[in-house]
Amino acid sequence: MKLSLIVNPSAGGGRAGRSLPAVQGSLARLGLEHRVALTRNLQHARELAVAAISAHEVAVAFGGDGLIGAVADALKHTEGVLGVLPGGRGNDFARVLGIPLEPSAACEVLASGDVCALDLGRVGTRTFIGIASCGFDSVANRIANETTLVRGNLVYAYGALRALAGWKPATFTVAADGQNPRVVTGYTVAAANSKAYGGGMFMAPDASLTDGLLDVVIVGQERKLRFLRRLPSVFSGEHVHHANVQVMRCASLRVDASRPFTLYADGDPIAELPVTIDTLPRAVRTIVPRPGPGPEPGVARA
Repeated sequence: MKLSLIVNPSAGGGRAGRSLPAVQGSLARLGLEHRVALTRNLQHARELAVAAISAHEVAVAFGGDGLIGAVADALKHTEGVLGVLPGGRGNDFARVLGIPLEPSAACEVLASGDVCALDLGRVGTRTFIGIASCGFDSVANRIANETTLVRGNLVYAYGALRALAGWKPATFTVAADGQNPRVVTGYTVAAANSKAYGGGMFMAPDASLTDGLLDVVIVGQERKLRFLRRLPSVFSGEHVHHANVQVMRCASLRVDASRPFTLYADGDPIAELPVTIDTLPRAVRTIVPRPGPGPEPGVARA
């Protein structure tokens, strides 16, 4: 097995670039032949992933969830295989799969893991690996992406706190699987292919990467002070038990809002509302840790 190591050297404030020599040393000790390809942008990463398919190499995304999502998009519905080395700020995809968050340790999974078919979320022609969300999350993501004051996964908490200061409630219209729409006033609508985003925030703690469905989490209106006090509970997933939070499961979701919002997924802007979000079941073959039945109950081997 030969690896094509697709690297975003600036990911995680340069963490991936700094960790690259240690990662190459770990791969060599494990006997994993590899070559390194540095990315210029996400489109270039997709092109490198397509080249890896042609060369019969495992396309290993070494960077943040945005890079992993771009490589997964290029590999969808092909015989290509995705490998994951966390090198970004949030690293939520690796966290959910049980891949070590230290890049050199994560190399062990590439050597000994199983290949599983995982779902992708989709918005139009764009796909995502994690959670697509809008509303309050749109503002928080924009702030997190623009700031240079905070590094690491704390940047998402910083974005949320900054967003809260100027937040005004929005009214969302959501329709699941073509059913009658419901109207909700509040903070956020999130459509989750995976459990976590924002550097360990388990927004959808029961979401599965293998069930072909989205877990939709709607955070309704409450006073800002109460919202702030409850915000830490998202790191454990306990927020879903609060009275202002609704959770439902569907294959397709239509979302609109009373004012313009950008939909963010895997930390990047992906579309403008209104949007339709759905899933691509078993779309990307991915190396996940052993042992056991998989990173989640019911993960299908491919």
